[in-house]
Amino acid sequence: MGLSDEATARLEDVVALQPTKNAELAERWGMDGGSEVHQYLESELADHYYRDENSLIRATADAAALVGEEPEEDGPRTVRVPALQRQAFAVVADHDERAESVVSVLHKLRDATSDVGDTDGADRADGEGDHDADDVRSALRGLERRGIVEVVQRTVPTFRLAVERDAVSVEAIDEE
Repeated sequence: MGLSDEATARLEDVVALQPTKNAELAERWGMDGGSEVHQYLESELADHYYRDENSLIRATADAAALVGEEPEEDGPRTVRVPALQRQAFAVVADHDERAESVVSVLHKLRDATSDVGDTDGADRADGEGDHDADDVRSALRGLERRGIVEVVQRTVPTFRLAVERDAVSVEAIDEE
């Protein structure tokens, strides 16, 4: 039996966001919490996902093929993330620079949204510049789970790219 249209769309989210957490999927799918996501995954996508050693949700290779995800080839790795993660990737310290705090990244994001000449403005919805430190921390941790941002522990956790910026193509997932 094939997947419903909704289940296929949600499987595409799992593939695009992997590795991910229940909370990230709950937010994306408009669910009340992690237990609702867990129930959905177990009832509709049980054969198409697994939890890795860190309990993060990942799609099986067959699931990725089912939704048309191509295996990585030579060239930049493509990562699809929510819009805020894409914006954070664009401003966080480079891999060879000193890591920076969440607040520093937040200020850079706010500066970028207020720049008149901002070429990324078309990607942002109204009010998208109204993020707080918790939003930015969550975005940076999401990028860390995908292996493109690293945490450098100082007095507080600080962040920088784990890879060269050119080695990754970061695309925003269409927000619904």
